[in-house]
Amino acid sequence: MIERSQPQLTAPEPPGWLRRWQADGLSGEAAVARFDELPALEPEAMLGRWRGASLATGHPLDGLLEAAGWYGKAMESVDRVHPLLFRRGAGPPVAVEPALLPVGLALRLPALGRSGLVRALLAEGLPRLRTRRPAARLDSLPFRGKTSAAMVYRGQPIVDHFRRIDAIRVLGLMVYRPRPEPWFFFCLCRDPAPS
Repeated sequence: MIERSQPQLTAPEPPGWLRRWQADGLSGEAAVARFDELPALEPEAMLGRWRGASLATGHPLDGLLEAAGWYGKAMESVDRVHPLLFRRGAGPPVAVEPALLPVGLALRLPALGRSGLVRALLAEGLPRLRTRRPAARLDSLPFRGKTSAAMVYRGQPIVDHFRRIDAIRVLGLMVYRPRPEPWFFFCLCRDPAPS
């Protein structure tokens, strides 16, 4: 009897430019140029759950979300979006209400946000920040010469603009409207087995 092996679905390797950015960082100007080169995508292409990782450009938020346990984002429909999922330990990711997070303070005092005390307070406070309500929506918005999927937050003056990297990855650029530049960059990778 011949045994048949099941085909293994593996994620494609990230492109070389993304691996270099993840390893070494990139200047803000080079990050914007890379973003501008990538193709647009429709809001429906963003549906699902995504793992997130910041991409270093010298922005005050670089690595701050990961230090607090950031998992990624979940888009149930264009009108039901959870822009911030966090995970404590091995538990499942939970949606957090962005309106309750002091983004402006984190931008002004990033070292405070990276402190052990604040990380511990956030970890303990996550259950109180948890929400089941959608805190954003997806739309198709013009930005830097292309109309592409964007996430518009409901409780913060934030818009995340997206461009396609490959079949499972998108590049995100966060605009915090009171402080339009510099921009925060992040990569989202489709979660292969959301629970």
